Amino acid sequence: MTHVTYRIVEHDGGWAYRVGDTFSETFPSHDAARAAAVAASREQRVADQTAMIEYADPSGNWVTERADGHDRPETDVEG
Repeated sequence: MTHVTYRIVEHDGGWAYRVGDTFSETFPSHDAARAAAVAASREQRVADQTAMIEYADPSGNWVTERADGHDRPETDVEG
């Protein structure tokens, strides 16, 4: 099973959470960023319907694939 960690970091004059190389919006306080990260991590664990999704890969190429809505990652929040 995939594991995703949300990390609370200083960002753009405030605080944000980061997953991999992606930052959330900026929050005015550490506590606000952590609360948002906890909410996002909980939502990511909720099973959904299987669907076709489309996204850009790191090279900018568009990829279409089937996403199993019941194959959800384990998540945690650090910071």
